[in-house]
Amino acid sequence: MHRETLKLLMAGWSHPTLPVILHRGLLPPDPDEAEAQVARHGWRALWRDGVFDYDHFHSNAFEALGVLSGRARLRLGGPEGQPVDVTPGDLLILPPGTGHARMEASEDFLLFGAYPAGQEEWDICRAPADPVTAERIAAVPRPATDAAGAPWEE
Repeated sequence: MHRETLKLLMAGWSHPTLPVILHRGLLPPDPDEAEAQVARHGWRALWRDGVFDYDHFHSNAFEALGVLSGRARLRLGGPEGQPVDVTPGDLLILPPGTGHARMEASEDFLLFGAYPAGQEEWDICRAPADPVTAERIAAVPRPATDAAGAPWEE
């Protein structure tokens, strides 16, 4: 397991200060155990599915994406963003405002989405953040730790 940080600088498609965090190979192979692992750090898994094939972000929530099976190439940071390959056991932490989309995926690709307490009702934004949305993004409270229990880095 190792941790990567990805500082995205795409105007309107990334958090103003926080990077994306990618914990490679962190999660156990059993889906229930993987979800329980992030729950121990205050993040609740709310769904299992894939990632939309269109660029979008959440302006009112942090999001953790835990890869359960298959493989995918995701784009982080909006239409001109950075491709990132993910495989089972990987855990992505997306700060509010971080654009993401599925570029390609295997047929068995499955992940879960988890959110910190108080951020379980997230929105879906499909256009770059305007000034009002940017203020909402900046105001989202940062959880004590990321979904892996790691401290935040700016």
